[in-house]
Amino acid sequence: MTARTQTGARAGTQANALAAGQDAIALLTADHREVKDMFEQFDELGDRAKASKEKLKEKICKALIAHTTIEEEIFYPAMRAKGEDAEDMVDEAVVEHASAKDLIKQLQEMQPDDDLYDAKVKVLGEQIDHHVQEEEKEMFPKAKKSGLDLMALGQEMALRKQELMSTL
Repeated sequence: MTARTQTGARAGTQANALAAGQDAIALLTADHREVKDMFEQFDELGDRAKASKEKLKEKICKALIAHTTIEEEIFYPAMRAKGEDAEDMVDEAVVEHASAKDLIKQLQEMQPDDDLYDAKVKVLGEQIDHHVQEEEKEMFPKAKKSGLDLMALGQEMALRKQELMSTL
């Protein structure tokens, strides 16, 4: 199975998250893997693959906008409500999102032959990778121990993501 086919299969799996009863952490982790795959695909494209780069950049931006939105609207507030020890972690994540959103906005206004286009996609990927590592190693274990209803959060997040993806 190619990376592109795997990404498509994963996206189909996520569309069925609600029906499958996927919890919040599983949904967010699946998003992380999907975006990582897209960044890897982008890195593999040659300098002449401008149309493919543009399509992939748009997919990356759309996926990240939906992902950051469901985290900021649903997951992070739930984490904050569960205790003081999550406050600093959530604050840092929100700041990291702001930085990523700035790069996303810049990229959405660019074309593949613009100066710094590839560099900005690469830096965005590196920022996202750092953010993902912190969430998966620090925040998600806290969420699991917090007593949050991760299934209910997952369902709410899946519905909101579906809504966002249809409008982006």
